[in-house]
Amino acid sequence: MPRIRILKYITLGLLGIIAVRLFFIQIIEHDAWVAKASEQHTMLETITAKRGEIYMMDHGEPVAVVMNQTTYQVIIDPAITPRDKLQSTLDKYAKDYITANLDEVYAIEGLRYYVVAKNVPYSAATKIAAEGLSSVWLKEGNSRVYPEGEMASTVLGFVNADGLGQYGVEGSLNHILTGKDGLLRTISDVNNVALSIGDDNVKIPAEDGQSVVLSIDRGLEKGTEERIAAALEHSEATNAAVLIMNPNTGEVVAMTALPNYDPAHYGNVKDASAYINQVTEVPYEPASICKNFAYSAAINEGKMTPDTTYFNEHYVYVDGWKIDNAQMNSFLYGEIDMRTALYWSLNSGSIQALKFLGDDPASINQKGRELLFDYYYNKFQLGHNTGIELIEAEGFIPDPNEGWGRDSTYANMTFGQNLGITMIQTARAFSAVVNGGYLYTPTVVKGVLKDGEIVALDTAPTGDAAWGTPTSARVGEDAAAGPVGERILTEQTSATMRSMLINNRDYKVRAGIDRFGYAVGGKSGTAQVVRGGAYDDTFAELVGSYMGFVGPAGELPRYVVMVKMWGEGKSVGSGDAMDLFDSLQNYLIDYYKIKPNL
Repeated sequence: MPRIRILKYITLGLLGIIAVRLFFIQIIEHDAWVAKASEQHTMLETITAKRGEIYMMDHGEPVAVVMNQTTYQVIIDPAITPRDKLQSTLDKYAKDYITANLDEVYAIEGLRYYVVAKNVPYSAATKIAAEGLSSVWLKEGNSRVYPEGEMASTVLGFVNADGLGQYGVEGSLNHILTGKDGLLRTISDVNNVALSIGDDNVKIPAEDGQSVVLSIDRGLEKGTEERIAAALEHSEATNAAVLIMNPNTGEVVAMTALPNYDPAHYGNVKDASAYINQVTEVPYEPASICKNFAYSAAINEGKMTPDTTYFNEHYVYVDGWKIDNAQMNSFLYGEIDMRTALYWSLNSGSIQALKFLGDDPASINQKGRELLFDYYYNKFQLGHNTGIELIEAEGFIPDPNEGWGRDSTYANMTFGQNLGITMIQTARAFSAVVNGGYLYTPTVVKGVLKDGEIVALDTAPTGDAAWGTPTSARVGEDAAAGPVGERILTEQTSATMRSMLINNRDYKVRAGIDRFGYAVGGKSGTAQVVRGGAYDDTFAELVGSYMGFVGPAGELPRYVVMVKMWGEGKSVGSGDAMDLFDSLQNYLIDYYKIKPNL
């Protein structure tokens, strides 16, 4: 009898405990337990936004050069999905898309969700699904397709395995192209299948990225790369870069460098330098092309004219350093005018322009240095980001009043050495020299594509993603007049420089290269390279450049073309760059059907 009583008390005690616990669960902790139950039956899924596509212009119409294709991620539950069967299935259908080491994944205790393959094509995904593996999900997404292959790859960039734009437009406009993912929250059954019932269902639609239309002309870009490839076959140069832009608007119509790479297989490069845009990201010394800027400054300040003379001795001593002319013909010795000095690209001539800026024809002084700095750095904006919608390097222009050997530094700057500027900065400044004196912000973007129409791109990146902004305000747009540039030279200065640059072609060009009825002008540059902290006087390696313009005779230039050719350990003179320019300027005339003024 006592035993029965004891068991009764124990039973009553246990029932009391259960009752108390049920009270706490159902009354006191009700909301918390409901939340836990809801969590077990609530499915959250990201709705991936589609990345905007990239277009180029083709006969006045946008054509896609970067597109999306539907691909899939393979997601597993390691606690349930059979390891060996999964491995054999992936090896059979998606070997090139595996992103995880299954041994490491299955070794993680308690892991219930993991992405084991990405960018799996539809055909492979359907075969994986047909295997009927337990707890394997196929999540739809997008991957990039580059139908033009290597064309303009350093302008376009690529998208990495994590879906982030890298380099080129893919990188600089990633914030516009990416879009914003959506969210799906719904109640699921015991098999994790979404149910369409329930008041708590939430669907936030994805906001797809904007499609960007570039100003690059697809046909011109392709033809330009073909001509670069042909030029490299007949040159010691192993590399070449070309920029073609409208000097009257800043619009870039071709920008490329060879060799390039295939963005669809961006990992198949020897090193990351292949991704660098040589036009915007690499400061260099364009050599005698910069004589255009020194001459323009002196003419614009009223310090000289093309007919102003000086005594040429074939060399100049500055700060104890002897600076020679490349051309030392006997007929050039003595009193010559500045037009002749530019015609023969005499270093003594550009140094003389610097002397004229300082109001002392016999020597370089502080006033001359400061005035040249003002033109180079403030007016021409050399050494500044231009504001183009791409990754840029600033470069540098030495301070006129700091450091040792300031006079010799600035003497060298007049013929494009002892400074570092990019091709896009150089072409922008040269455009101002020949277009009537206006400095425009260069652009590679026409706008974004909305409902089949190209509309202005009115949002710039911020923070770390921001593209470079020049010191002056970013170029605006006047509804009636078009792009608005800042005037930095007089119309007369620009006309004078155009005349001298056209005159340069009389000496530089073989018969038949420049056609009757067209105005073609230009300036070459051959730069020594620095080795061991000093210029290599053996000339074992040289970088050749050419900058010129083309258009109907008697009109403002339609296009400026800049060419740079080089190779490690290769002596590449400006002659090779000039030959490529000749080919390109004739191609431009034919491609755009530019009519001559006869």
